[in-house]
Amino acid sequence: MCGIAGFFRNSGTPGHSEHRSWLEKMGDAIYHRGPDSGGVYLDGGIGLVHRRLSIIDLSSAGNQPMESISGRYVICFNGEIYNFRELRDALEKEGVGFRTHTDTEVLLALYERYGERCLELINGMFAIAIWDKENGELFLARDRLGKKPLYYFHVNGQFGFASEIKALKCVPFLKTNIRMDALKDFFAYQYVPDPKTIYQEIHKLPPGYLAKTDGETVHIKQYWDVDFTRANEAGPEQIQDELYDLVEDSVRLRMVSDVPLGAFLSGGIDSSAIVGLMAKNSNQPITTCSIGFDSKKFDEVEFAKKVATQFGTDHHEFTVRDDIADNLVPIARFFDEPFADPSFVPTFFVSELARKQVTVALAGDGGDENFAGYTKYRTDQIENRLRNLFPGWMRNALFPSLARMAGAFNGSIAGKASSLMSTLAIGPDEAFFRTNCFFRESVWEWLINDRVRRETSDYDVSKITSDFYNTPDTDDHLSRVLYTDIKTYLPGDILVKVDRMSMANSLETRAPLLDYRVVEYAAAIPSRLKLCGKDKKHILKKAFSGLLTEETLYRKKMGFSVPLADWLRHQLRELADAIFRNREGGLSEFFDMKKVFELWQRHLNGDDRYTQELWSLLVFELWFIAYES
Repeated sequence: MCGIAGFFRNSGTPGHSEHRSWLEKMGDAIYHRGPDSGGVYLDGGIGLVHRRLSIIDLSSAGNQPMESISGRYVICFNGEIYNFRELRDALEKEGVGFRTHTDTEVLLALYERYGERCLELINGMFAIAIWDKENGELFLARDRLGKKPLYYFHVNGQFGFASEIKALKCVPFLKTNIRMDALKDFFAYQYVPDPKTIYQEIHKLPPGYLAKTDGETVHIKQYWDVDFTRANEAGPEQIQDELYDLVEDSVRLRMVSDVPLGAFLSGGIDSSAIVGLMAKNSNQPITTCSIGFDSKKFDEVEFAKKVATQFGTDHHEFTVRDDIADNLVPIARFFDEPFADPSFVPTFFVSELARKQVTVALAGDGGDENFAGYTKYRTDQIENRLRNLFPGWMRNALFPSLARMAGAFNGSIAGKASSLMSTLAIGPDEAFFRTNCFFRESVWEWLINDRVRRETSDYDVSKITSDFYNTPDTDDHLSRVLYTDIKTYLPGDILVKVDRMSMANSLETRAPLLDYRVVEYAAAIPSRLKLCGKDKKHILKKAFSGLLTEETLYRKKMGFSVPLADWLRHQLRELADAIFRNREGGLSEFFDMKKVFELWQRHLNGDDRYTQELWSLLVFELWFIAYES
């Protein structure tokens, strides 16, 4: 696991004598991603830099940037290719020679032989940059699901890329400006969805995409997508057996490592299944790590302990207590753009705990998006069935009025009725956006200043959700919803959180349930076997019923949540109060601070309705202080 960066400038562009210094600064900016070694490649207007966290072939022979045996290609690579040994064997049978035992050299040889088609052969997580000296072309690619990040800019014939934005900002000729529609995206979704970033000039290469550039032009295309049109017509028992075998193979592939390896364990289905399969395929006790909270409402440690005992793991725990305020500011700095999923805090601590024991940790990410594990899917399905009971003209003409009537009454029942009527009055795509929206439109419109209102009034933030919802060639509502989350919430929130927090601790994380074969297989499973009545992840539970206990399989899902309202009133009160009182900070450029402070006072007086909005405002200001002030 590593960090990569580089740039491609025209030969006539001034400043070439400073290129090495720029590259070194870019590498230093992402040092935490790869503290074991670093390397620089510089040839005229092309520069590549690499920071290495040694996982496979710990010798210096695996250092990057790495040149092909032919001398034509140079690679910078962040990630792991899990099937590299099989690919190497096949290449050697074709007469290809190797100097190292790394997956990097296998990837380089595949590209030299097959070009961009090599992406179809590899199974892994990756961000790749390969320089073709002969054609003067730079090739970039990001893995299918977006496990590894890849940012880039293309300004005035100058191109740059990096694992993190902070490396790009080391390039002196790049000037950045906050992108106003991305600002609205952030407050709606908690993150800035691909391919945007918070900056006008910087973009993300989306998951499953590749790019080629000669410095002057950039060509981007999609090389992979998840397909929900194929239907698995096998019986439930055959599907669950095949699913078990496939996940077990994915776990085995991810247990290849030349350094200590363990797992995150929450006690939920996904992480418990991963740990169980690791234990089954290991001769040594598996190292597991869990994070707990003082609040029983959010603490899953007792469940994790039971799983650890069941599989005889070497178990470690850490409880998040009163050190939130001291740690929040430095932890938040690892996000180069605003990020408001509060579970990044426990993710940092569990990564920190794991790094004391291991260098690689397996995690259960992807189970919810693949197999319909979130409660919101069940709620959304019920609402969609109700919506389909009424003709469109009735919903459009009648339900908005009913929503307003219900909203005129006090009480939780009236509030829920008003919300339901409003939801039924709109289409399923917009309704799913509301499910995923963390900063309500009414609060946004009340808080923003005139400048933001002018610049975002014509921007429909829900269109991101709607576009993805309407992309799959299927009429199945749940499949459309899962596709949307796989394309937005998963790479934009979950995987960003895990990547930044684990790499902040120089820890590599691997997610067997995001093996592309598992994702493709899950997409073909009928929706009725994923969400079966009230039973979420039904087929996954059946697949692992012989491995996990009934309690683990069927206890109520807690998720990786935090006591956010309590944090704001207690541990973070002093920090938040200073930010919300400040009339000249970063928030003041976009919001009416009198109204922000009023919202804060309501929260302190016991009104929890604005907890997520206040948290988003708080972390935005922390980001602004770190990177824009």
